Amino acid sequence: MDSVFKALADPTRRKVIWLLKKKDMYVNEILTHLDISQASLSHHLDILKRANLVIAEKQGQYMLYSLNISVFEDVVWIFYDLFK
Repeated sequence: MDSVFKALADPTRRKVIWLLKKKDMYVNEILTHLDISQASLSHHLDILKRANLVIAEKQGQYMLYSLNISVFEDVVWIFYDLFK
C-alpha cells in the first residue's frame, strides 16, 4: 500500500488519474492535457502501474490506460477503518 500513497503524492500522477477517471486514454491523449514530455509521462505511468492504480492494455501498437478501481476501493476502506 506504500506504493499507492507514494504514487498519489505527485500532482502530475493525480492529474493523470483524474483524466483516466473520465475515460480510458492512450498516451498521446493524456499528453494533450499535460505540459510534460512523453518520457516524463512514461515514468509517471510506470509508477502508477507498479502501484496497481493504472492498467495498461496493448491495442495494436498502442497502450490503452485505464484506472484499476479495485485499488481505489481498498484505499477508501483503509481510510474508513482509520476514522470509524
